Amino acid sequence: MAAPMESTGAEMHASTGEPTIPKLEMKDVQNFNLILDSVIGEKKHRSRFMMPLGTFPQMAKSKEEIMISRAFESCTFKSVASCVVGFGVGAAFGLFTAGVDPMSTISTETPTTRMVLKEMKLRSISYGKNFAVVGCMFAGTECLLESYQGKSELINGTLSGGIVGGVLGLRAGLKAGLLGAAGFAVFSTAIDYYFRH
Repeated sequence: MAAPMESTGAEMHASTGEPTIPKLEMKDVQNFNLILDSVIGEKKHRSRFMMPLGTFPQMAKSKEEIMISRAFESCTFKSVASCVVGFGVGAAFGLFTAGVDPMSTISTETPTTRMVLKEMKLRSISYGKNFAVVGCMFAGTECLLESYQGKSELINGTLSGGIVGGVLGLRAGLKAGLLGAAGFAVFSTAIDYYFRH
């Protein structure tokens, strides 16, 4: 005769036979606070307020965590980060184009290893600066537009692309500025649409 199975505390779903996940109640949250008190102690600097985010309750953020998250979400940080990443991507792209391009822009004589390395360095720095400026301008403009409108939409990328493309193209004249604005707006809209979908 088989021994009766002991109850493990988990209830089984009637149709599938799989264990069901119990819902958290207020007493569970209070028990969680008691466990935190016994593990961390009474001198913890966190709030005792529990926010039911998702499946598990989470502690409210401390002042330091809020300050750090605001710093990372600021337009200044986003612009500087885009500038640094843009410089890295541009330097790598410049290094690649210098390695692929057989013609040397420094001199007309047969290139030596030193000349090729010098051109690779110059192109990497030049491309890096250009990508850094474009990345910084685009990220800063888009962040300012999102802050002003209070929401992140596809139109923000289009507007910031148009503004940045227009400003960069204006150095060559009004017609180049209009073409730059239109081209950069279309390009940034396509990229933003691709990453959103």
